[in-house]
Amino acid sequence: MAQSDSLPPMHDVGSAGMNIHKGMPQTGMSLLSGVSLPAAAIFEAPLAHNLAWMQRFADAHHARFAPHGKTTMTPALFKRQLEAGAWGITLATAPQCRVAFSHGVERLLLANQLVGTANMAIIAELIEAGADFYCVVDSAANVQALGRFFAERNLQLNVLIELGVEGGRCGCRTQAQAIDLAQLVNAEPALRLAGIEGYEGVVHGEAQGDDPVPAIRGYAKCLVDTAQALHRDGLISVSDPIITASGSAWYDLIAEAFDEVKLREVFTPVLRPGCYIVHDHGLYHEAQHNVLLRRSDLQKGLRPALAVFAQVQSLPEPGLAIVAMGKRDIGGDRLPIPLQRYREGKKREGGRTNEVLGVSGWEVFKLMDQHAFIRLPENVKDVQVGDIVAFGVSHPCLTFDKWRRLCLVDENLKVSRILETFF
Repeated sequence: MAQSDSLPPMHDVGSAGMNIHKGMPQTGMSLLSGVSLPAAAIFEAPLAHNLAWMQRFADAHHARFAPHGKTTMTPALFKRQLEAGAWGITLATAPQCRVAFSHGVERLLLANQLVGTANMAIIAELIEAGADFYCVVDSAANVQALGRFFAERNLQLNVLIELGVEGGRCGCRTQAQAIDLAQLVNAEPALRLAGIEGYEGVVHGEAQGDDPVPAIRGYAKCLVDTAQALHRDGLISVSDPIITASGSAWYDLIAEAFDEVKLREVFTPVLRPGCYIVHDHGLYHEAQHNVLLRRSDLQKGLRPALAVFAQVQSLPEPGLAIVAMGKRDIGGDRLPIPLQRYREGKKREGGRTNEVLGVSGWEVFKLMDQHAFIRLPENVKDVQVGDIVAFGVSHPCLTFDKWRRLCLVDENLKVSRILETFF
């Protein structure tokens, strides 16, 4: 089909007067008046607080810190984590590892099994380029496949035995299975057993509604006991093995279990929470509350740093507001939480001013692809189309992966930096 004479070629849209960057986030502009909404924003002050807080926590427990990068997949935040003292970055897939390494992360912990020759080839290239890499194993078939592949590449691969739980996700189910698998690892010249890995987030109480803390503590003890058994049986292949676990909900219990002198004489503990960096207003807010109840010595705790800003699009019925934000813009494992409302102010000398309004009693009750349904209290009369609402998220991983750019903002909502993601 011939291109219409009335339309400029796509590569000429700029010269035709169309600014394709208009409305895209730019440094120095106001999030409320200069950025096309919806937009995801990270507040600098709580971000800086969280980076320092969690690193201090790891240091106090004599542990290294390898935060899970899959939460953000934002290299600029990886850099901030490493500058704050992180030992490395944890990832979930081989392509994620490639992204992190290409942006300067040299120590990579893949908290997953490395399966498939295409994924193995990615990791082999990273190791050849100088990456300090670890992955986990939980089956003889995977051990043998890794042994063959990396032997053919004349490389050595650091692996960790993964210890799981019955009914959980991956991992050996018993200490005996872990020891048998360690012996298979040692039979493969291309593999080096570098320690043990686990994930306590799939551990629950025996019955629904039970306090999960005893089960988490029991799993952590089993992980420690298995690590010591691997060492006792002479199955560890490296001089500085690691023991690693810890998501973003139970890191205090894992850190306590790992902080034993006898364990630390052999193993270096590595903690891996990832969501801490921006925290949230839902799942991890509740988890952090429980951490502080268990640990009265911890001060201030983590602070939510991530919000999605969107505009009221329609007021079609009394008591109902439709906001131009949906499942494509914000994580939906829990419904978003209205935090604050803004209205663009009139122009004044020196710039714009913006009115700050409340959202007391507002409730998101439904999300569609790009619409949020909000139930308004009966006494709310001041809502206008165009009002801007900031929403808190639950489980930040599921919001980050919806954005290619996020705005880093100060307390006045001025954009200081554009953060790119690489999902």
